Amino acid sequence: MQESFRVRTRKKLEVVDITRGVAAAVLRSAVAEGVCTVFVRHATAAVVINENADPGFRADIVAALDKLFPEGVWEHDKVDDNGAAHLKAAFLGPSESIPVQGGRLLLGTWQGIALVECDGPREREIVVDVRA
Repeated sequence: MQESFRVRTRKKLEVVDITRGVAAAVLRSAVAEGVCTVFVRHATAAVVINENADPGFRADIVAALDKLFPEGVWEHDKVDDNGAAHLKAAFLGPSESIPVQGGRLLLGTWQGIALVECDGPREREIVVDVRA
């Protein structure tokens, strides 16, 4: 089963929790045991799994990405002035795979799934694919 949902981001660089939307898609799939792949269909956004309880961690991701990939110094900036956004997204990656067990995502206690917006604000499409 495959479905998608949209997320509207509000900032140039932000981390948005999408765990509930993905978990709902898994429930609708009726797959008891399998794997869920979460994919963002954009070159300047990423999907990550990490700490979900502390909002400070989301701020840390933003700060670290800004330090690793500063704005305005990349070759791609000559084309459309978002080279840093492309590099941030490429570094993190567009997808994650999560085991499904008992019809639920097999995430750890503190884990959540997040969309990392690197060139917002924009509307992003998240594809959720669940297979037995």
